[in-house]
Amino acid sequence: MEQTDTSPHPVDDGETAMTPAGGPPVLVTGATGRIGRAVVDLLTDADVPVRALVRRSESAATLPADVEIATGDLTVPESLDAALHAVSTVFLVWTAPPQTAAAVVDRLAAHAQRVVYLSAPHRTPHPFFRQPNPMAALHAEIEELIAATGLDSTIVRPGMFASNALFWWSAAIRGEGVVRWPYGAAETAPVDDRDVAAVVARILREDGHAGGDYVLTGPESLTQAEQVSVIGDVLGRRLTFEELAPDDFRRETPEASRPAVDMLLAAWNATMGRPAYVTSTVSDLLGRPARTFRQWVTDHTASFTENPTR
Repeated sequence: MEQTDTSPHPVDDGETAMTPAGGPPVLVTGATGRIGRAVVDLLTDADVPVRALVRRSESAATLPADVEIATGDLTVPESLDAALHAVSTVFLVWTAPPQTAAAVVDRLAAHAQRVVYLSAPHRTPHPFFRQPNPMAALHAEIEELIAATGLDSTIVRPGMFASNALFWWSAAIRGEGVVRWPYGAAETAPVDDRDVAAVVARILREDGHAGGDYVLTGPESLTQAEQVSVIGDVLGRRLTFEELAPDDFRRETPEASRPAVDMLLAAWNATMGRPAYVTSTVSDLLGRPARTFRQWVTDHTASFTENPTR
């Protein structure tokens, strides 16, 4: 039986207020990343003023023309002051080492009234999310810093992203169609990046989410081998999943990626024999079904069939 979300949610009184057009801009950090970039588009489509934080002005070339650009760096907290001027709401995506987290959060509290933080499900009572994880520890620290400021805060906790399938398996699928991977029977509930961005954008443009703690997953529990099978079915190709021993997987990984690999191996091992943790939060907040993994693959078939351009 699939597990469902037990995390607290704010009460919806039916009177949720929308952020008015022409009001103070929403500051989006990580604005050129896969979630931040989609959030920028969704907010601008809803006529919400957006200020995008970028480290280098040239990286903002692909952002919409009506987005205000601010340069700043999370590793240099004082560089954020101009970006935070006249801002009431911040979408915080942490993309830096932990050393400056406290100073950055203090600056947010000095300028803004509300922060929406993209975190991880490290508090979720499921073994997949309870393994030692340096990034989870950093997320927990930043959440504590935010709570200590008294800022109105909303924590968004996406689980495993569906797009990981592209990063992990697309090269093998474009090649011989043989995916060699450990823990094929380990189950996850991949969430579509677009659904995560849609939830974040909705929270940013609505009142009523202060204190919200939202765990986001896809709607179904699938083994990793099943996910590869779904990709093959959508592509109309026979793909083969070959079980790879964890030690072999570790040896084939670059040294720099070893900590992340160790974390993933521990998480997959811990969830063996259990269904993934599945929540209804995406559909609850958006008023429509969450996208399935099959839908995500269908919308990204070109990424599995065309050679990437650099």
